[in-house]
Amino acid sequence: MIASQSNGIRSALRFGIVIGLFAASAAMANAQNAPSYQGKQIRMVISSDAGGGYDVYGRALARHIADHIPGKPDVVSENMPGASGLTATNWGANIAPKDGTVIVLSYNALVVEPLFGNSKAKYDSREIQWVGSIGKQQQICLTWHTSPVKTIDDAKTREVLVSATGATGNSATVPKMLNVLLGTKFKVIGGYSTSEMRLAVERGEVEGVCGLSYSTVKASSPQWFQDNNVTILIQTGAAPQAGLEKVPVLINLVKDAEAKQALKFLGYQEEMGRPFFMPPGTPKENVAVIRRAFDETMKDPAFLADAEKVRLEVNPMSGEDMQKLVGEAYATPPAIIKRAADLKQGK
Repeated sequence: MIASQSNGIRSALRFGIVIGLFAASAAMANAQNAPSYQGKQIRMVISSDAGGGYDVYGRALARHIADHIPGKPDVVSENMPGASGLTATNWGANIAPKDGTVIVLSYNALVVEPLFGNSKAKYDSREIQWVGSIGKQQQICLTWHTSPVKTIDDAKTREVLVSATGATGNSATVPKMLNVLLGTKFKVIGGYSTSEMRLAVERGEVEGVCGLSYSTVKASSPQWFQDNNVTILIQTGAAPQAGLEKVPVLINLVKDAEAKQALKFLGYQEEMGRPFFMPPGTPKENVAVIRRAFDETMKDPAFLADAEKVRLEVNPMSGEDMQKLVGEAYATPPAIIKRAADLKQGK
C-alpha cells in the first residue's frame, strides 16, 4: 500500500515537472518569436500641433515606451496636424507603413466619426489596431476671468464667443450641442490651431473655449488654474471629474431620454480619451508587443513621475478594451447615432 502511494506521488511529480518544462519552453519560444525592434526607429505621429494637450501626452509616452519594447528602439515624435486630427488619422489608417514602426495618437472624437457618415473619415475604426489610451477626456466649457459669463445659465442670456479648431473637433461641436440641449448662445469662432485657440482666450479675441478636456487644459495651461484666470461652466461625462464636483454635468441637465442615449454614445469617445493606434494590417505579433509595452509603461514609476511633473492624468485603457468599446459603439442603433450626429452639428 505504501509502495503504491509512493509510486503515485512520483508519477504526479514527474507529470508536474513535464508540464512545467513544457510551459517554460512555450514561454521561451514565444519570447524568441516576438519581433525585436533592435536598431529600428518607431515614429510616434501626433495628430495635433506642438504644445497642445495631445502633444504633451504623445511625447510623454514616446520618452518611456521604448524601455518596454524588445530591442529598445528609438521612438521619434512628430506632429502631423490638420483637419482636427483627420490628416494624421487618415494617414495612419491608409498610408502609413504597416511594418510595426508607426504609432499614431488620434483625436478621441474621430473614433466614432465614420459612423456619422463623414466622407472625409476614410477608415473603419474596427479595423484599426488600437494600442491603448492614457486617460479619459471629459470636456469642459470655460470663460476667461474678464468675461461676465460665470455660469451656464449666464451663457443663455447673451452671445458668448468661443474659439475652435476645425468643424469636427470637440471645441466646435460641444458648444453647438449645448446650444441645442440647454439653450445657450455660444458662437464658435473656428480656424485656430490647438495652441492658438487658448491664446485667443488670453488675448481677448474670444471669451472662452468650450470642448477642451480638463486634463488637456491642466497639462497645457496650468497657470490658468493657478492664477484663477478661468471659470468652468459645465462638464460632460457620466459623473463629475475629480476637483470639479461642484460643476454641473451636462447629462444631468438633459431631460429628453433619446438625447441622454445620444450623449451616452458620444461618451464612448471620452472613455478612449487619448487613443493610440497602429495601422490596419500591422502584423498581430507587432501589435501585441506594442500593446504590452504600452500597458507596462502605464505602470512604470519613471513614466508616472514624468506624467506628474507635466500634470498628465493617467487613467489607462488597454488596446484590447478599446477594441471592445469600438465594437460596442458600432453596434449602437442608427437612430441614436443620427441624434448624436445632429447634436454635434447643432441641430
